[in-house]
Amino acid sequence: MGGVAKAIIKPIAKLVMPSAPAMPAIPEPQPLPEAPKYDDTAREEDVAEKRAAIRRNRKGRSSTILTTASGLDDDETTTKKTMLGG
Repeated sequence: MGGVAKAIIKPIAKLVMPSAPAMPAIPEPQPLPEAPKYDDTAREEDVAEKRAAIRRNRKGRSSTILTTASGLDDDETTTKKTMLGG
């Protein structure tokens, strides 16, 4: 298109196609809250509680095992079988 057509179409295009709206203002960022302290007493209590739970659960089935590496733990000696009913 030539210069004359461009000069006529450009003002009409501005009326038909509005410009983009202005961007809203960006709000100021809020300051970050204070980070929790590493040496907090509540944190120490939580850690102690977790460790106690781990110790309790670690026992597992080991309490039901009655033998050791050297054999049985009981001090019973072998006994003679008795005859039943007689």
